Amino acid sequence: MGKSYSPLLVLALVGLCGPAWAQQQAPPVPPPAPPHPAIEPGAIARLKALCARLGNAQAMSFTAVTTYEFPARNGQPLWYHTVSHIVARRPDKLQVITPADGPPSEFYYDGKQMVVYAPDTDLVAVASAPRTIDGVLKFANQTAAIYFPFGEVLYADPYANLSEGLRYAYYVGQSAVVGDTVTDMIALENERVDAEIWIGVEDGLPRMIRATFPADPTKARYEIQFSDWRLGAEVKSAAFTTRHLATSRRMQFRRPDAPAPPVR
Repeated sequence: MGKSYSPLLVLALVGLCGPAWAQQQAPPVPPPAPPHPAIEPGAIARLKALCARLGNAQAMSFTAVTTYEFPARNGQPLWYHTVSHIVARRPDKLQVITPADGPPSEFYYDGKQMVVYAPDTDLVAVASAPRTIDGVLKFANQTAAIYFPFGEVLYADPYANLSEGLRYAYYVGQSAVVGDTVTDMIALENERVDAEIWIGVEDGLPRMIRATFPADPTKARYEIQFSDWRLGAEVKSAAFTTRHLATSRRMQFRRPDAPAPPVR
């Protein structure tokens, strides 16, 4: 016959072994996460300084190289590049010359009308426009799907535009490989865009912006590299119009996603 054990002895053994066994099987408790506020004062201070530098400039010029992602027919993401030369004079003058890649284009705004010239076809489109750069940027997008990814730096109050609906803003660190200078990197998220901005430490100007737009069905990503900054330089009014108004064939502004006109 097998040995018999006292119930009290069995309970004593369970009491001794049970807690040790439970402690061995319990998952480790991770250390508490360090505090990370959603909106860091250091990031906001850098963003405000950048926006004040831009907003206080009555005139500016710069070059923007935009890299953007667009899906091919098979869904593969393809990358495209454009270079644009921008001249602006607040509150109501803007010129954007885009020679490459893709079809070249010229955009002019003189405070009264918006003009786009297509050199390849010698066609020009003209429309009455709002009386500010802020207004014409929105108007161009609404009427002709003209979108300038670098437009954030052209608004009269860039900070108000970027901070609207702000949910996150934090300092990422420094980089020594962007814009041939040392830059501070900040990241932000608002209701319209998720963005990372590289800001020159010495001049306080944007050197690069990477952005995605959550509402965009293609989920495309944009990268804009800035160079050749000049703030406060005198710009003559002739820069914001073109002789092609008098010499080129006219066409109408029309969004590419607009319904085709009825056939008569």
